[in-house]
Amino acid sequence: MSTAVVVEGPGEHRLAPHVPVPPSAGEALVRVHAVGICGSDREVYQGNRPEGYVRYPLTPGHEWSGTVEEVGAGVPATLVGRKVVGEGFRNCQVCDRCHAGETTLCTAGYEETGFTVPGAMASTLTLPARLLHVLPDDADLTAAALLEPAACIAAAALKANARPGERVAVVGTGTLGMFAVQFLKAGSPAELLVVGTRPDRAALSKEFGATGFRTRDQQLPDDFDVVIETAGSASAARTAASLLRRGGRLVLTGIPAPGAEGLDPTDLVVRQLEVHTVFGAPPEAWAHTVRVFGAGLLNPSPLVTHELPLAAFPEAIDLVGSGDPEVGKVLLRP
Repeated sequence: MSTAVVVEGPGEHRLAPHVPVPPSAGEALVRVHAVGICGSDREVYQGNRPEGYVRYPLTPGHEWSGTVEEVGAGVPATLVGRKVVGEGFRNCQVCDRCHAGETTLCTAGYEETGFTVPGAMASTLTLPARLLHVLPDDADLTAAALLEPAACIAAAALKANARPGERVAVVGTGTLGMFAVQFLKAGSPAELLVVGTRPDRAALSKEFGATGFRTRDQQLPDDFDVVIETAGSASAARTAASLLRRGGRLVLTGIPAPGAEGLDPTDLVVRQLEVHTVFGAPPEAWAHTVRVFGAGLLNPSPLVTHELPLAAFPEAIDLVGSGDPEVGKVLLRP
């Protein structure tokens, strides 16, 4: 029997029978291959997701890959059998932000797969076909399950607009940080520095294209053109800003807990720093990610350390929050 993870409320979950939802007009039914777990899924389970950004009971799962099994009316039949990933934000398509392509800022309110509508921790997922991004026929679906976090970093890379020959840096060495290294490397930087708290990530950073690695307790430079912050720790934003030259460009993607150190407005003004932020990935970033992945310039596979069945959901949640340096990306396989 098909199953799904259902989180009834904070700290309460069950493995429930799953009945595929036939696709209505404009929708597609996807057979889920793998679904990733990140910190926000842990927030859902623990009950500390911000109010308005979760709706219980819920089947989580916003990072996923799969194959289209069925489509509804108005959807090209050629999608059936194709390998796909999909956007999470359920935007209205008619507000001014959606028309501008900023679908993560939809003024109709927040709706996202795996948080307010059923996600991919199930055998199948039914969603609007317009959210799908088709992968090459030979794509590795296990690796593709990581393209959602990659798309968020693609959004950061597009905002950073790093030019060939610029000196760039990444703060953070988790999954997002390693994706940031790969996106920035593809732009042919003169130098690519990674700053983190885990010396054990130095080798992987350099495998992905970093030219240097330092921990935050070491002396850090202050003359980089572009910095992407992915750590989300209390001091990460300040560390990232300190790496920049005057007029440098900073993109923040991490969401720290309350009480984090803020950026100094005087420093921002005097040094004329350009600051951007990212929350989620708009269609442009998704399309960019799928192109880069298809071209072989993005390699998520080394980041996956655990693949578990749906029944191991509690174990997977514990692994994600364990702090164990041996734990990278954890996937569930329906």
